[in-house]
Amino acid sequence: MYKRIDGKAISADVRAGIAEEVKALNQQGVSVGLAVIIVGEDPASKIYVANKKKACAALGIVSEEYALPEDTDEATLLHLIDELNHRKEINGILCQLPLPKHLDEKKVINAILPAKDVDAFHPQNVGHIMIGDFDFVPCTPAGIIEMLHHEDISVEGKNCVVLGRSNIVGKPMAMLLMHENGTVTVTHRKTKNLKEVCLNADILVSSVGKPNFVTADMVKEGAVVIDVGINRVDGKVCGDVDFDRVAEKTSAITPVPGGVGPMTITMLMKNTLTAAKRQNGILK
Repeated sequence: MYKRIDGKAISADVRAGIAEEVKALNQQGVSVGLAVIIVGEDPASKIYVANKKKACAALGIVSEEYALPEDTDEATLLHLIDELNHRKEINGILCQLPLPKHLDEKKVINAILPAKDVDAFHPQNVGHIMIGDFDFVPCTPAGIIEMLHHEDISVEGKNCVVLGRSNIVGKPMAMLLMHENGTVTVTHRKTKNLKEVCLNADILVSSVGKPNFVTADMVKEGAVVIDVGINRVDGKVCGDVDFDRVAEKTSAITPVPGGVGPMTITMLMKNTLTAAKRQNGILK
């Protein structure tokens, strides 16, 4: 019988701990502040930003939202980031991606101070993740590791397969699994014999963004399957994994919705708390 990993419940546990720490900091006269920048009217981005704002309010984190019009020029956006970099009460800065095509995402990410880069996209933070000396990790991979720890699923010595090599999920996920002493294979659209590679996985993480991409014949008995995919089919949200057929072969699996998704914003809150502690000398 497989275990259904409940991301909502784990997220609630983690958030309770964050709220306690934020309250303790407030009692010491230290506030925790997050600035979120959104450019344009992308509906998914607007929903995500609203959820971040709601999470901040629930945890006692001060949030500031900067909603800029679609035609905002690069100089204006970079000037705003520079102002936020210099404001002591802002501990974390997040610029919601994707940006309109006329803006250079790389330049915008690089403009955020690494110490305030709570998305962990700045090259300096990416380098820290590579060598295992980091404060922040991209929120989705961080959430997955938190879930594995919560469920007492050890990575050490396991064969881990990551489907997808994006900078946001696939690559940092592979690094974190290696830091947990897993043996990691990263696959992508050029990978040959993908089914055979997946069948070797004790832990399989899928972040390809294709509904029902992972089928039962790709999963070995007793594997742990983590589904990062968020897809819509006939108006319903589903993941990358054919859950109904795959679940019975696993020892544990995350559903979509209700699995990895709730952890992403929670880990953003945790990164913001870490940034505040570091900037106020509470973390050395």
